Amino acid sequence: MLDATTRSGGTATASPRAAATELAVAVPVPPPSLGARCTRVLLSPWSRLSLLVVLLAAAAGAVLLFQPQRMLAHGWPPQLGGAAAAVAFAGAYGLCTVAFVPRPLLNLGAGALFGSQLGTGTALAGTVLGAGLAFGLGRVLGQDALRPLLRGRLLKAADGQLSRHGFRSMMAARLFPGVPFWAANYCAAVSRMGWVPFVLATALGSVPNTAAYAVAGARASAPTSPAFLIAMACIAVPALVAAVVAWRKRHQLRGR
Repeated sequence: MLDATTRSGGTATASPRAAATELAVAVPVPPPSLGARCTRVLLSPWSRLSLLVVLLAAAAGAVLLFQPQRMLAHGWPPQLGGAAAAVAFAGAYGLCTVAFVPRPLLNLGAGALFGSQLGTGTALAGTVLGAGLAFGLGRVLGQDALRPLLRGRLLKAADGQLSRHGFRSMMAARLFPGVPFWAANYCAAVSRMGWVPFVLATALGSVPNTAAYAVAGARASAPTSPAFLIAMACIAVPALVAAVVAWRKRHQLRGR
């Protein structure tokens, strides 16, 4: 009866399966090299999250050190003008929002430096740029480490809302104040929201608030003018509506 071997002329010949098994046992798998292990550690979720924290802390420290708000008091560098100044301001705007500089201050500065129309367009460009940078950093460096931590009821509800209804959720966050710009960016990055809904909702939802602040900044020298008063009303009314909605939602959650 033939088992794992056959005998021919007194010589035992192993079957192919047995030979492969013996070869696998005989040849040990070499351990990963030092470079491979270092690469695996550096690309791990928690290493990337640590890098994100370091980058954001460095950006915030740079803002505190260089104080970009002095630009509003001393004016834009005189060597820049026209379209070049607007492009430079939009880039600085985006970087400052990543570093947690409040958008209302930047929007007022855009209006004061470039007027209502160009200031609104410049501020919107900086808004989209800053949101895209924050979303990309959060998605690449923070999502894998933070998603397993979404265990609380409120965190899971927020993640589900952003993941399933990303466009309308982000539109609401941009239209009504109350949610910090940076917080909305990084929460969206940790969720499963897509890039396109995030960018479109940011661009469209930021128009009213950004325009109101830019007009207020452009008309700050005439605080009794109709344009300034209308702009302030457009800022105050959404803030009041957001406060009422948040108050009602909080009572609804307490009643559950």
